[in-house]
Amino acid sequence: MFIHKRKMAVGFVVAVAAASLMLPLLSVGASGAPRHASDTVLSFPRNETVYTSGVAYSAPTAWNPMNLGNIATGTQGLLYETLFLYNPITNGYIPWLAKSGTWTNASTYTIVLRNGIKWSNGSAFTSADVAYTIMLAKTNPAVPYSNLGPFIASVTTPDAATVVVHFSSAAYTQWQNFLWHNPIVNKAIWSGMSAADQVTGANATPIGTGPMLLNAANDQEVAYSTNPNWWGIKDLGLSFKFKYLVDIVNGSNNVELGQLLEGNIDISNNFLPGIASLVSSPAATGQLNATGGYGILTYYPKAPYMLSANTVWLEPNMTLAPMNNLNFRKAVAYAINPAQIASVIYDNLVDPANPTGLLPNLNPFISKSVLKQYGFSYNPKLAKQFLKASSYKGQNITIQDPVGWTDWNTATQVIVQDLAAVGIKATAFFPEYAAREANLTDGTYDFALDNNAGPSSNPWSYFDRVFQLPILKKQTAQLNWERDNNPAAWALVQKLGTIPSTNVAASQAIYAQLEQIELSTLPEIPLWYNGAWAQYNTTYWKDYPVSTNAKDQYTPVMWGGWLGNMTTVLALAQLKPVG
Repeated sequence: MFIHKRKMAVGFVVAVAAASLMLPLLSVGASGAPRHASDTVLSFPRNETVYTSGVAYSAPTAWNPMNLGNIATGTQGLLYETLFLYNPITNGYIPWLAKSGTWTNASTYTIVLRNGIKWSNGSAFTSADVAYTIMLAKTNPAVPYSNLGPFIASVTTPDAATVVVHFSSAAYTQWQNFLWHNPIVNKAIWSGMSAADQVTGANATPIGTGPMLLNAANDQEVAYSTNPNWWGIKDLGLSFKFKYLVDIVNGSNNVELGQLLEGNIDISNNFLPGIASLVSSPAATGQLNATGGYGILTYYPKAPYMLSANTVWLEPNMTLAPMNNLNFRKAVAYAINPAQIASVIYDNLVDPANPTGLLPNLNPFISKSVLKQYGFSYNPKLAKQFLKASSYKGQNITIQDPVGWTDWNTATQVIVQDLAAVGIKATAFFPEYAAREANLTDGTYDFALDNNAGPSSNPWSYFDRVFQLPILKKQTAQLNWERDNNPAAWALVQKLGTIPSTNVAASQAIYAQLEQIELSTLPEIPLWYNGAWAQYNTTYWKDYPVSTNAKDQYTPVMWGGWLGNMTTVLALAQLKPVG
């Protein structure tokens, strides 16, 4: 092992790793696939390598950008790229692989690609790749954006740099989300795969357009090296000041804290207990100093320290009893006290969620009248009334979330106590991360904490995740894991996608209907807003994204939906070596 992992209490003084530390990794073989432990071991200079962690909880084994629930950190963003990026801080879009995109009429969208982009194997990136990726929505129902398929009539490519998408009926919102959510894949490679492999195959020899190349991987980490032929160097004047980026598999929140303080991790995207007490002052040098500072920075220099990232739901499996009983779900919703979780477990680093679960930037989309009439809040007395009216027969239910997520694990224990207080028997269950993902994908769970709906410029993608149909045997795309079969709600989500963003009144009316259905049927029970956990060690690298730097208002996390779809790549390009 290249890192000495150890648990440590907050406040312990630890030595920062020496700048000359060399960290070994397993190399990539001639085929591009990661080598086994018996192969050559590589090492990277510490002052040329950025170490990240807090995303992966199991060994990196897949680099398929279509497999959202099982891909190595960096697959989206470092290897595969989208047509546009979305900046949730400014609520704006940035042309990326696409130079421009416009609605040329009510049912036609034209994309103009940047010139000279190449795949990492040297072949040209063309309109054929984009057209093929889009058409997968029609030809493969398991791709994450298959809901777009019924709206697309055809896709044409007048030339190598132009893509024209013809819609049978305009899907404005779905299409806008596709432009920044879904990476473009190589037609020559994907067309040779089976339908199953297109979505769930390992893609162990990834060929992308992004700023980095797969260098190495083993059970504990994945390493990337910079792509000298990346198009962004010429077109955008962007370049990474590091040669390697290594993402380390995370053991637990406490282990992660120790690694960050020791200087073995530069960017931690995990909840770290007690981090507020370790945040440096603006004058911090980035080294352990006489006053005990650790050179740790966060996005905000004071509370709440983090951007809001997503909403943590308590997710019921609606195919099983008693979770399939509405009164039982209402009893659970009224029994839980999110304010206690926010204040006691998170020390007010997070806020309790709005009953709709929509992030704070989407408050203008929430119907106040619907919220007043159908919303819920902590009320044990009402919880007992709904429980009495439910089909609950005293059976024990399990609530699961990944082992090592100490904040969620503790929150689950609090939820178990809240439920017990109203007469519901529940047990906390903490499987390994991969096992928990498999349980949600397969539908083998009672309740689970989940937070897979992230930021967006409107609530469409949120409701798309909650209500999307059809329900598959394996819900591989992290959509409708609760398995709520509600055709009426799904029809509204689809209708919403056909309304131009300029027609605010029509959109608001449908949002109000969806909010009413959500609050009336409770397919999810929103609890609190998860933070975009981002803690930086300034020993080796500086110029991290912080709110106090007007030139660096970029997203600070390596999570798949942020690194590949938002502006984390731009944040990485800002990093400079210390000294």
